[in-house]
Amino acid sequence: MDQTKSVYIALGSNTGDKFQYLQLAVNEIHQKIGAIQIISKVFSSPAFGFEGDDFFNACLLVNTNLKPKKVLSLLLAIEKDLGRLPSVKDIYESRCIDLDIIFFNDQIIQTENVTIPHPQMQKRNFVLTPLKEIAPNFIHPILKKSITQLLTDCEDPLLCIKK
Repeated sequence: MDQTKSVYIALGSNTGDKFQYLQLAVNEIHQKIGAIQIISKVFSSPAFGFEGDDFFNACLLVNTNLKPKKVLSLLLAIEKDLGRLPSVKDIYESRCIDLDIIFFNDQIIQTENVTIPHPQMQKRNFVLTPLKEIAPNFIHPILKKSITQLLTDCEDPLLCIKK
Protein backbone atom coordinates (compact mmCIF):
# COMPACT_ATOMS: atom_id res chain seq x y z
CA MET A 1 0.00 0.00 0.00
CA ASP A 2 1.28 3.47 -0.90
CA GLN A 3 2.17 5.74 1.95
CA THR A 4 0.30 9.03 2.22
CA LYS A 5 2.38 12.07 1.30
CA SER A 6 1.90 15.73 2.20
CA VAL A 7 1.77 18.09 -0.77
CA TYR A 8 1.79 21.87 -0.43
CA ILE A 9 0.14 23.58 -3.40
CA ALA A 10 0.06 27.30 -4.22
CA LEU A 11 -2.99 28.69 -6.01
CA GLY A 12 -3.33 32.00 -7.81
CA SER A 13 -5.83 33.78 -10.04
CA ASN A 14 -6.00 37.28 -11.50
CA THR A 15 -8.77 37.21 -14.13
CA GLY A 16 -12.52 36.83 -14.01
CA ASP A 17 -14.14 35.73 -10.76
CA LYS A 18 -10.84 35.08 -9.02
CA PHE A 19 -12.32 33.71 -5.82
CA GLN A 20 -14.56 31.33 -7.80
CA TYR A 21 -11.57 30.03 -9.78
CA LEU A 22 -9.72 29.33 -6.53
CA GLN A 23 -12.76 27.53 -5.10
CA LEU A 24 -13.23 25.43 -8.25
CA ALA A 25 -9.54 24.47 -8.16
CA VAL A 26 -9.79 23.48 -4.49
CA ASN A 27 -12.82 21.30 -5.29
CA GLU A 28 -11.00 19.59 -8.17
CA ILE A 29 -7.84 19.07 -6.13
CA HIS A 30 -9.92 17.41 -3.41
CA GLN A 31 -11.67 15.13 -5.91
CA LYS A 32 -8.65 14.19 -8.03
CA ILE A 33 -5.55 14.45 -5.84
CA GLY A 34 -6.44 13.87 -2.21
CA ALA A 35 -7.85 14.99 1.09
CA ILE A 36 -7.29 18.66 1.82
CA GLN A 37 -5.99 19.11 5.36
CA ILE A 38 -5.79 22.89 5.62
CA ILE A 39 -6.30 25.95 3.43
CA SER A 40 -4.85 29.39 4.01
CA LYS A 41 -6.81 32.60 3.84
CA VAL A 42 -6.91 34.25 0.43
CA PHE A 43 -4.38 37.04 0.04
CA SER A 44 -4.25 39.75 -2.62
CA SER A 45 -1.02 40.72 -4.36
CA PRO A 46 -0.12 42.85 -7.38
CA ALA A 47 0.72 41.18 -10.68
CA PHE A 48 4.43 40.40 -10.93
CA GLY A 49 6.45 40.77 -14.12
CA PHE A 50 3.60 42.19 -16.23
CA GLU A 51 0.73 44.66 -16.18
CA GLY A 52 -2.43 42.98 -14.93
CA ASP A 53 -5.08 42.83 -12.25
CA ASP A 54 -4.11 41.89 -8.71
CA PHE A 55 -3.87 38.20 -7.89
CA PHE A 56 -5.74 36.27 -5.27
CA ASN A 57 -3.29 33.77 -3.73
CA ALA A 58 -3.68 30.88 -1.31
CA CYS A 59 -1.88 27.70 -0.29
CA LEU A 60 -3.19 24.36 0.82
CA LEU A 61 -1.95 21.09 2.23
CA VAL A 62 -3.19 17.90 0.60
CA ASN A 63 -2.63 14.31 1.67
CA THR A 64 -2.24 12.04 -1.35
CA ASN A 65 -1.13 8.57 -2.33
CA LEU A 66 -0.09 9.80 -5.78
CA LYS A 67 3.44 10.30 -7.06
CA PRO A 68 4.75 13.83 -7.76
CA LYS A 69 4.60 13.48 -11.56
CA LYS A 70 0.95 12.37 -11.37
CA VAL A 71 0.05 15.25 -9.06
CA LEU A 72 1.67 17.69 -11.49
CA SER A 73 -0.18 16.23 -14.48
CA LEU A 74 -3.49 16.46 -12.59
CA LEU A 75 -2.81 20.08 -11.60
CA LEU A 76 -2.10 20.94 -15.23
CA ALA A 77 -5.32 19.18 -16.28
CA ILE A 78 -7.29 21.12 -13.64
CA GLU A 79 -5.81 24.39 -14.95
CA LYS A 80 -6.83 23.44 -18.49
CA ASP A 81 -10.33 22.34 -17.40
CA LEU A 82 -10.84 25.70 -15.68
CA GLY A 83 -9.90 27.55 -18.87
CA ARG A 84 -6.22 28.36 -18.50
CA LEU A 85 -4.66 28.77 -21.89
CA PRO A 86 -1.14 27.53 -22.59
CA SER A 87 1.36 30.29 -21.92
CA VAL A 88 4.52 31.22 -23.71
CA LYS A 89 7.48 29.82 -21.76
CA ASP A 90 9.18 32.28 -19.40
CA ILE A 91 6.59 35.03 -19.99
CA TYR A 92 4.46 36.22 -17.10
CA GLU A 93 0.85 36.92 -18.00
CA SER A 94 -2.65 37.06 -16.55
CA ARG A 95 -4.28 33.70 -15.84
CA CYS A 96 -7.57 32.45 -14.51
CA ILE A 97 -5.80 29.83 -12.41
CA ASP A 98 -2.23 28.92 -11.55
CA LEU A 99 -1.43 25.80 -9.52
CA ASP A 100 2.09 24.95 -8.36
CA ILE A 101 3.54 22.19 -6.21
CA ILE A 102 5.65 23.94 -3.59
CA PHE A 103 6.68 20.94 -1.48
CA PHE A 104 6.09 17.19 -1.71
CA ASN A 105 6.89 15.93 1.79
CA ASP A 106 10.52 16.94 2.20
CA GLN A 107 11.55 15.42 -1.12
CA ILE A 108 13.99 17.05 -3.50
CA ILE A 109 13.11 16.21 -7.11
CA GLN A 110 14.83 17.56 -10.20
CA THR A 111 13.68 16.14 -13.54
CA GLU A 112 12.97 17.65 -16.93
CA ASN A 113 9.30 18.20 -16.01
CA VAL A 114 9.26 18.38 -12.21
CA THR A 115 11.29 20.52 -9.82
CA ILE A 116 10.42 20.23 -6.14
CA PRO A 117 10.69 22.25 -3.97
CA HIS A 118 9.42 24.96 -6.29
CA PRO A 119 12.64 26.70 -7.38
CA GLN A 120 11.41 30.29 -6.88
CA MET A 121 9.09 29.96 -3.88
CA GLN A 122 11.58 31.45 -1.40
CA LYS A 123 11.68 34.61 -3.53
CA ARG A 124 7.92 35.11 -3.64
CA ASN A 125 6.17 36.75 -0.75
CA PHE A 126 2.83 35.95 -2.43
CA VAL A 127 3.65 32.25 -1.90
CA LEU A 128 5.38 32.54 1.47
CA THR A 129 2.66 34.61 3.15
CA PRO A 130 -0.19 32.07 2.68
CA LEU A 131 2.23 29.18 3.18
CA LYS A 132 3.32 30.61 6.53
CA GLU A 133 -0.29 30.59 7.65
CA ILE A 134 -0.61 26.81 7.17
CA ALA A 135 2.98 25.62 7.71
CA PRO A 136 5.08 28.23 9.57
CA ASN A 137 7.58 25.67 10.87
CA PHE A 138 7.96 23.55 7.74
CA ILE A 139 11.67 23.37 6.89
CA HIS A 140 12.68 23.92 3.27
CA PRO A 141 14.65 20.74 2.45
CA ILE A 142 17.37 22.57 0.51
CA LEU A 143 17.62 25.95 2.25
CA LYS A 144 17.18 24.43 5.74
CA LYS A 145 15.04 27.35 6.91
CA SER A 146 11.45 27.41 8.11
CA ILE A 147 8.77 29.22 6.13
CA THR A 148 8.70 31.82 8.92
CA GLN A 149 12.46 32.34 8.56
CA LEU A 150 12.22 32.63 4.77
CA LEU A 151 9.47 35.23 5.10
CA THR A 152 11.44 37.12 7.76
CA ASP A 153 14.36 37.27 5.30
CA CYS A 154 12.14 39.19 2.87
CA GLU A 155 12.44 42.94 2.75
CA ASP A 156 10.39 43.60 -0.38
CA PRO A 157 6.59 43.48 0.16
CA LEU A 158 6.00 41.42 -3.02
CA LEU A 159 9.25 39.63 -3.73
CA CYS A 160 11.90 38.45 -1.34
CA ILE A 161 14.74 40.52 -2.73
CA LYS A 162 17.48 41.67 -0.40
CA LYS A 163 18.03 45.39 -0.71
